Amino acid sequence: MSNSVYIAGAFEHPTREAPDKSAMQLHAEVARGALADAGLPKSRVNGFATAGIPEYKHTFKGPMMMADYLGLRGVSWAENTDDGGGAQLTHMAHAVSAIRDGKCDVVLITLGGRPRSRAQNTGTGGTAGTTMQDNFEHIHGNTVITRYAMVAKRHMHEYGTTPLQFGAIREAVSYHAQFNDDALYPDPVTAQDVVNSRTISDPIHLLDCCVISDGGAAVVLVSSDVADELARECVEIIGCGESITHHDAGRMNILETGARESGDSAFDEAGISRSDVDYASLYDSFTVTVLLELEDLGFCEKGAGGEFAESGALKAPDGELPVNTDGGGLCSNQPANKGGLTKVVEAVRQLRGETAPEVQIPNARYAIAHGMGGDFVTREKHTTLLLEAPR
Repeated sequence: MSNSVYIAGAFEHPTREAPDKSAMQLHAEVARGALADAGLPKSRVNGFATAGIPEYKHTFKGPMMMADYLGLRGVSWAENTDDGGGAQLTHMAHAVSAIRDGKCDVVLITLGGRPRSRAQNTGTGGTAGTTMQDNFEHIHGNTVITRYAMVAKRHMHEYGTTPLQFGAIREAVSYHAQFNDDALYPDPVTAQDVVNSRTISDPIHLLDCCVISDGGAAVVLVSSDVADELARECVEIIGCGESITHHDAGRMNILETGARESGDSAFDEAGISRSDVDYASLYDSFTVTVLLELEDLGFCEKGAGGEFAESGALKAPDGELPVNTDGGGLCSNQPANKGGLTKVVEAVRQLRGETAPEVQIPNARYAIAHGMGGDFVTREKHTTLLLEAPR
């Protein structure tokens, strides 16, 4: 039996505002879409993973409630790790091991939520203080967006990065978003537009922030034996990496993220180099998030992320490393405050040649999808996946 694991089905919910649906409905609709895309019946699912369903007080019960709601029977492997925005990428990395170990051969992974319908404000996701450390950090004004602002400010101080260079990231992905009929904000903007938008937490402006949207996504992972049975071509997962970082009792360098270690692990497993990657789906809670991922995943030198973005490298289809060709979380979709799985879906579209023609990368063979959870400065979790197109 081959150790290869494939993405057979991928689906993103088209809605960005769902006041008339429950979170469970969104999960069910994306599950149905991904299974239809794979050409598999629900009865073949024997692995299931999900996390982060804020409507439910006891979120740890979410996977059990969702499996019940979806009518999944015979689930022999389950995963409910909630490490933040990239949780579903973590599920994928763990599902690869489970499939290779023979514990299951068809894994369904779902994401869905309604923060827009619950009127959540920009930059406030994950603010509920529940850890021991929060008692000592929140009293100093330590919120989600102030932490990211502190990182951006430090990057400007150390490397001379400018607000316009952060804005260049939004400019590139907003160019892509105009070709996505489902994008929440499809109108292109310039880097100057970003700088001209109102300040949220200096130096972060409104257009440096991701959208607040309802919606969801799902993927179906299968073993090589199942992939051989299917009519469709499948994208192979060739590398996975995970990393946790924290402030190490005040000794942390806030400009270095866990993407460095998770990326190295994924590239080592895949056996390819950074220059082989044709497309990047990067977690984009804020523009500064993308900038540090570009540096720490090794696509440019440390401190050069601003210049790299400003050069036009992120723009599809001809840039050196096109990023988030669906508009990403900055312009299109960030369901349930977790945009990780939507990054995988767009990477799959690129490798199957199914994204919008104006931003489709010709003959794309390798893609990277990166998810992040937690917060810069305090405690972060990073997961990196490397994907290869069907051949």
